[in-house]
Amino acid sequence: MTKSQLIERLSFESGTLNKKEAELIVNTIFDSIGSALKGGGRVEIRGFGSFSIRNRDGREARNPKSGALVKIPSKKTPFFKTGKELRERVNNGG
Repeated sequence: MTKSQLIERLSFESGTLNKKEAELIVNTIFDSIGSALKGGGRVEIRGFGSFSIRNRDGREARNPKSGALVKIPSKKTPFFKTGKELRERVNNGG
């Protein structure tokens, strides 16, 4: 499902929201999650999962084309851990 499909589905399912209003809601949710993660926080949506930041250490790797060593700096990456209810729904088809 794409973001635009999610917006359409929200608009349709609500029966009262037009696409612009649904888009505002979806964008607000995504922006809020991004802001919380950027600030070092964690976002937990019960039954769905949690978003957090993981620190990846710097390392050395090889350029596949030239074979030269390349230093990859440490960085922060977003991480999503599924909640129990979502995992069960996916595994049980419910």
